[in-house]
Amino acid sequence: MKQKLILIFSLFISTIILAQESNQSFSLEDAINYGLEHNRTVKNAALDIQAAEKQKWETIATGLPQISGNASYQDFLKLQTQVVPAEAFGGPAGEYAAINFGIKQNFNATATLNQLLFDGSYLVGLQSTKVFLEISKNAKEKTDLEVRKSIINAYGNVLLTTESEDILQRNVDVLKKNLKEITAIFENGLEEEESVEQLQITLSGVESNLSNVKRLKRIAYQMLNIALGLDINAQIKLTDNLESLTMKYINLDLLNAEESVDENVDYKIALNDKTSKELLVKLEKSKALPTLSASLSGGYLSYSDTFSFFDSDQPYYGFGVFGVNMSIPIFSSGLRSASTQRAKINLEKSKENLTQTEQNLKLEIAASKSDYQLSIEEYENKKQNLKLAERIESKNQTKFFEGVTSSFDLRQAQIQLYSSQQEYLQAMLDVINKKAELETVLNTTTH
Repeated sequence: MKQKLILIFSLFISTIILAQESNQSFSLEDAINYGLEHNRTVKNAALDIQAAEKQKWETIATGLPQISGNASYQDFLKLQTQVVPAEAFGGPAGEYAAINFGIKQNFNATATLNQLLFDGSYLVGLQSTKVFLEISKNAKEKTDLEVRKSIINAYGNVLLTTESEDILQRNVDVLKKNLKEITAIFENGLEEEESVEQLQITLSGVESNLSNVKRLKRIAYQMLNIALGLDINAQIKLTDNLESLTMKYINLDLLNAEESVDENVDYKIALNDKTSKELLVKLEKSKALPTLSASLSGGYLSYSDTFSFFDSDQPYYGFGVFGVNMSIPIFSSGLRSASTQRAKINLEKSKENLTQTEQNLKLEIAASKSDYQLSIEEYENKKQNLKLAERIESKNQTKFFEGVTSSFDLRQAQIQLYSSQQEYLQAMLDVINKKAELETVLNTTTH
């Protein structure tokens, strides 16, 4: 009975924890902070940095003392036979004697210390580890910027579909009310059947859009969950709304931001590539230098006709040796020269790529500023257009029920209104997204 109570209590606690995890609330800033910690791509980029740090130590360790041990045991099932002149052992001249030399079993234990004294490629490798680590950190920075932008886009898409659903639902409610009224007027013989049919067509189109937006809203939430690193079907709540977020994301100071590319992560990655190519040139040149290493070995040997190597009176014979080895490249039939020239060519290419990256980034910054400014202007324009479309639709609706205008004119006014509503929502989303793009290329994260 006690075990059952513990099991029920554990399930109850697990249910509470899961419910809390699946009903999280996020402002956009909260979502960005959460995603930069839990997004799976970000996690992998952080692991890449850890791997680069370990690889750095791997390279350093190759130039530090290396100690290895070895133990071997041999049992000659049949000793090798040697043929020697018999007269060497007092036998008759001209004849040979077959003799077995050696001891049937032997045991050998050695320890060896190796130390690299000089290797040009090792020195270049040490420099390369710093560059490789820097590349990993820049890749993490780029990942953070891209994930931040994707979270902003996904968050905005959820708000867009939510606002669209609300607006379309209100439009459906108004159309159903109008259709009910015009149907009653038609049944009393005071209106033509075409007016009813026009409203039915409009209502059918809006209901279809509403159904589609509901499906898109579900997908938008799933995309946001993936960007945040949550389960795809997690239930979350967004605390920002599209209009207030748009006002918050209008920042004209960004249009005057300095257009320097030195801190741009893509420029830093291109600079890393140039540095790595310079090191490859050094590496190829270093292959023409000699390498110098030293070793110190010591051990014990023991021999016996039987396996008695662990007996206390078993004799062991010690030995030791110290050595220095130098390897000097002399002639490679032009191999080293060709490798060095190829590395230099790749270095020149990386310099050109760095210049091209710098020019492209300057153009991208200018284009992003232009797009951001346009999105703000479009937002103000669509906001005014929506107000005008609302007034036009309201006037046409009044005129229609007063019998002054036709159902066709009313439908045109309604379609214009619905189009203006969606354009206004899209304009707000564009402001948010274009600001995120500009911040990404400027390598800034102002809110």
